[in-house]
Amino acid sequence: MAATLGPSGWWQRWRQRMSARNGSRILLLLLLMGSGQGPRQVGAGQTFEYLKREHSLSKPYQGVGTGSSSLWNLMGNAMVMTQYIRLTPDMQSKQGALWNRVPCFLRDWELQVHFKIHGQGKKNLHGDGLAIWYTKDRMQPGPVFGNMDKFVGLGVFVDTYPNEEKQQERVFPYISAMVNNGSLSYDHERDGRPTELGGCTAIVRNLHYDTFLVIRYVKRHLTIMMDIDGKHEWRDCIEVPGVRLPRGYYFGTSSITGDLSDNHDVISLKLFELTVERTPEEEKLHRDVFLPSVDNMKLPEVTAPLPPLSGLALFLIVFFSLVFSVFAIVIGIILYNKWQEQSRKRFY
Repeated sequence: MAATLGPSGWWQRWRQRMSARNGSRILLLLLLMGSGQGPRQVGAGQTFEYLKREHSLSKPYQGVGTGSSSLWNLMGNAMVMTQYIRLTPDMQSKQGALWNRVPCFLRDWELQVHFKIHGQGKKNLHGDGLAIWYTKDRMQPGPVFGNMDKFVGLGVFVDTYPNEEKQQERVFPYISAMVNNGSLSYDHERDGRPTELGGCTAIVRNLHYDTFLVIRYVKRHLTIMMDIDGKHEWRDCIEVPGVRLPRGYYFGTSSITGDLSDNHDVISLKLFELTVERTPEEEKLHRDVFLPSVDNMKLPEVTAPLPPLSGLALFLIVFFSLVFSVFAIVIGIILYNKWQEQSRKRFY
């Protein structure tokens, strides 16, 4: 009988597989599943360290609250429980979110999300799902799974209810991803299809084992994988090259219910820093960007609103407008008088 791998064992096995597939040496700074240990040498050229305080969250959920001193802020109907953080309960018209207060300046990273979606609703009588965010703005409630529309950054959606009645080829629940520069709206009626980067079916409701989602961003390559079968194995979902995400954005997760509902729970959010070797050519290509974009995907340009005028600027504009008006009137009177004089001379 084959030996069963523990959490750290299958994590290491998966990371070795991912490292071999990418063909690059990766230094992983990893928080060891709640152990709180410092840096640990795992092999030649590899160091593991858990980013515990700044961007990671696990039981017993210390540092979660609504105050300015908390590292994670709750919003709406979100509540801290002993075993999970409930974004929304299985009740209609609820909305909740959990946001990290610290902006993330990591160049390459990986976010592991341990979540659970469950409720009393039968087939197609539950909703609406949850989202994981890496965005410029935080704590902005709205219609997109509890977050604002026309967001700036990355959104990954676990959509549990099909809004588009005519679609037949897509099985829900469904995971999709979207990159936005603030110019696009999420199309609820079509389940986000017009703007999605890719997606996959993910049967995640009412399961009796743990469900995980991994968002990996390295060398401008976005990879989303899931472990939802209880086998401790990652399954590919989305893979998109040429994704350009700025640094300094915020991680968060949110959920919303409408006429249909579900319990949307988050058990942990664990961030890993990936230190990847780059060639000089890659260093030039991978310079910091200031607006999210995807290669070979045209996003509408955002027209920045004009800044409001200060009191002094408004006074100067009015003042010089009056001076110009008076000057124009004086010149007009002078020209009119000269024209009258010339007319009288011709008459006499």
